[in-house]
Amino acid sequence: MLGLLVVALFASILAGTRWSDASLTPNLALDLEGGTQIILEPVPEAKGDVTSETINQAIAVIRQRVDASGVAEAEITSQGGDKIVVALPGRPDKETLDLVRTSAQMEFRPVLVMGAPAATPQDPAASPAADQPTKESPDGPSDIAYYVTPEVQQEFDALDCTLPENRAGGAPGDPDTAFVACDQEGLAKYILGPVEIPGADIKSATSGMGTTSTGASTGQWVVNLEFTGAGTPKFTEVTTRLASQTPPLNQFAVVLDALVISAPSVNEVIPNGQAQISGSFDRESAATLANQLNFGSLPISFTVQSEQQISATLGSEQLQKGLLAGVFGLLLVVVYSLFQYRALGLVTVASLLVAALVTYGVITLLSWLQGYRLSLPGVAGLIVAIGITADSFIVYFERIRDELRDGRALGAAIEKGWERARRTILASDAVNFTAAIVLYLLAVGGVRGFAFTLGLTTVVDLLVVFLFTHPLMVLLGRTRFFSEGHPASGLDPRRLGVDVLRYGGRGRVVTPGQRTAGAPAPESAREPVSVGSGGGLTIAERRAAARAAQSAAAPPPDAPPASGTDEPAAERAEGSDR
Repeated sequence: MLGLLVVALFASILAGTRWSDASLTPNLALDLEGGTQIILEPVPEAKGDVTSETINQAIAVIRQRVDASGVAEAEITSQGGDKIVVALPGRPDKETLDLVRTSAQMEFRPVLVMGAPAATPQDPAASPAADQPTKESPDGPSDIAYYVTPEVQQEFDALDCTLPENRAGGAPGDPDTAFVACDQEGLAKYILGPVEIPGADIKSATSGMGTTSTGASTGQWVVNLEFTGAGTPKFTEVTTRLASQTPPLNQFAVVLDALVISAPSVNEVIPNGQAQISGSFDRESAATLANQLNFGSLPISFTVQSEQQISATLGSEQLQKGLLAGVFGLLLVVVYSLFQYRALGLVTVASLLVAALVTYGVITLLSWLQGYRLSLPGVAGLIVAIGITADSFIVYFERIRDELRDGRALGAAIEKGWERARRTILASDAVNFTAAIVLYLLAVGGVRGFAFTLGLTTVVDLLVVFLFTHPLMVLLGRTRFFSEGHPASGLDPRRLGVDVLRYGGRGRVVTPGQRTAGAPAPESAREPVSVGSGGGLTIAERRAAARAAQSAAAPPPDAPPASGTDEPAAERAEGSDR
């Protein structure tokens, strides 16, 4: 089973190197590779609103944006109390950089006019608002006669959304007036009404497959949108008005960075603040829209003060030293295992190599699929994992040796020892995994990298012990080298301190240190002994019981000679001793 998992793991990576952008080596984090640094500064009109709280909120939003894009190990900090420094590892793509640069707040506006993306200059007299009398106040946010003035119409007609420069985004418009904007893909252009719902009223947005009222899948990707307690009544009011309108007045536009990222139509009143946006989505576009809805709104607006490439803070030399420390620690574990367990230590070596192979494959796969990057704290987590993994093997081997001391044959000792060791290993790894989860949730930056690799290697440890180490021990237990307790096997009875007769198979028992191979045991040793005759006592307890039994059986020094009637029994005992 483990072999199939390893083959599938590396086959996926190799396929990714051929048909995608996968690599045979993990990506490195900022401290080992360097990257791009962007410094954000509040716009002049927003500087009066800058507080430590708003800066922390902005950092949280930017971090969510970056994490959602798949980039790991990014460093986002404040500078001077009013600036934000974003350091991204490697060479991030344009989409990721745009997520950092985009600082406009998200808005929900009603659609008043929708048209083709190209510019269409027209006579102002032909505009929808040209023949409408001037109104002092609107009848509502969707009042075309009030909001679509001749000036707004001219701006709309002249806008050409097929030009890339008109889809570069910009500052949001006046929230109380009409606003002309392009679709972010350049497929349409809009005249929008005033802002009705701010982006801060979005509680969450997720993407997934749509379902019917009976729970069956529709086979189409959708975006599920949920509003906060403050936003729910606003959204209910908006959908109540729009549901009765005709297209395009029944649409509301989601505006981010002065671009319309989505303009869904309203088919019914939504009273609970939970909406579903459907359309021609695929998995990627649905996830992108959900991320934009989740993390699109910043508490204040920023401009990019500087953007530059930065070098690695630690570099390859520190990485080499970290890996060297890991290799040195691994060698110490190997030397200890071979010294303590002889040939049995080779099982530890093989298990560690398998664990290292699986861990390397998983990290490389995550680098490709999830944007994971290996940092120096992550390397430290891998080094610590060597001891954690070796500890599981030691627990297992010592349980097997304890069962052998209790008089069990090797096959039975392996099964009984595994039953006892399994509980200990599961409990120990559960503690390590819980600690890794807590550390990952509470920490930031490089510490999260340490926690991630610690948790990952804990899971790998369980896979290797259950799917490799234990099955391998079962197979080795069937060989003569281990089952007969060869001195180099690590299961030699003399080294284990076994001091009771041991069942050797084929109706034979052997004394401590006696090999079961060769001639049958002498007649004096052929006494029925049940497997596990030690009764679960420790070595010290068994020896103490043996000494007590000998003391009780021996006659006192001044005891009178045995009577005549007892002589035959004494002679039989003497003959038995011979």
